[in-house]
Amino acid sequence: MAEQAELRLLLLQDARESIEAARSYRRELQQRLRGLQQARTQIRESATLTRDVLEQHFNDLKGTLKKLLDERLLSLLQEVDAIEQESIKPLDECQKLIEHGVSTADDLLREGESAICGDVEQHNEKLCSFTKKALHIQLDSLPEVPSLVDVPCLSAQLDDCLLTILRNQIFRHGTVASRPPVQLEEFVEKPGGILVRWCKVDDDFVPQDYRLQYRKSTASHFEDVYVGSETEFIVLHIDPNVDYQFRVCARGDGRQEWSPWSVPQIGRTTLVPHEWTAGLEGYSLSSRRNIALRNDSQSCGVLYSKAPTYFCGQTLTFRIETVGQPDRRDSLGVCVEQQNGYDSLQRDKAVCISTNGAVFVNGKEMTNQLPAVTSGSTVTFDMEVVQLGPPSTEGGNFKLRVTISSNNREVVFDWVLDQCCVSLYFGCSFSYPGWKVLVF
Repeated sequence: MAEQAELRLLLLQDARESIEAARSYRRELQQRLRGLQQARTQIRESATLTRDVLEQHFNDLKGTLKKLLDERLLSLLQEVDAIEQESIKPLDECQKLIEHGVSTADDLLREGESAICGDVEQHNEKLCSFTKKALHIQLDSLPEVPSLVDVPCLSAQLDDCLLTILRNQIFRHGTVASRPPVQLEEFVEKPGGILVRWCKVDDDFVPQDYRLQYRKSTASHFEDVYVGSETEFIVLHIDPNVDYQFRVCARGDGRQEWSPWSVPQIGRTTLVPHEWTAGLEGYSLSSRRNIALRNDSQSCGVLYSKAPTYFCGQTLTFRIETVGQPDRRDSLGVCVEQQNGYDSLQRDKAVCISTNGAVFVNGKEMTNQLPAVTSGSTVTFDMEVVQLGPPSTEGGNFKLRVTISSNNREVVFDWVLDQCCVSLYFGCSFSYPGWKVLVF
């Protein structure tokens, strides 16, 4: 009996495992069915859209070509009318002169016949008067009539090769691509932004430029956000926890037209955007509070972030939009806590870089130095936890590996703290006006 019970338990266990495997297998098959349905929907929707685009494009071409041909025909007909009128005018004047001469000759003929047939008493007088009149009219003076070779003979010169050229161009105009040459590859969350990466999927395609567009999922139209040769771009001003749709296309080397769009994909960020603290005299902020401008105020101090929104494992980026006069006390960096009364982040519990490239850790200047900050410079801070435990010989029990990068150079060091920091503040300070910095 015990053996039968044990056998039954084994059979039940095998059966349950088989049932679970069957369920898993069914889920996988259903997922693949959904994938097939999505692929079928994409093919049909893209085919419908492509038909609509082709029909609209060629209808527009037809209308434009008809308009151009009508305009050209009207121009040529007007040219024919102008030549005709200009050529007929002297002929009309010559005809009037000839008709006047015919009328004068008729009058002279009637008068001569009357003089010849008149009474004998008046015969000599009429003949004398007629002869004088005939001599006055100059019967040997005739107007010149142009020969046919001297007057225009209009004709239309039409080059039949235009049809051949048009036919060849039309037959080569437009292509239908089944797959775009570039596709979106990766979305990386950033505070108030998304880093979008894309890649080339057609080995024969040689890209010159890329074009990235995005829109909120609730919007109807895409808008350009980047055009250039890079294969990644950080899209800023992204609302957290909102879906955005992205697509990318490319322009081939030496071409003017853009390739078909990639398959649209959804990206989002859950990270709130970095913001500067508002209300500090000496700094003016943008509407989104991610850009700070050192104004002309004499007040000098450190401008901190609104909250400790920088977390280890992320990349904090400062981009210098404009520069002012540098000073050795200027600073860009991160700190454990806000401390008012300081004019720089070159203090304890902070790491920073000065505008001259000097790096400071807890107020002490390092031997290694980065290039001086200039307009357009990007300064990045990357941090990761390398020690979290009992106090070390250096006096701290929390160590961060810090990498500061600027102008293709970087400095790496360990920052030892006496407390665990889940998140950090960022800040900046400038002694002179004109400095503008964007944080993301």
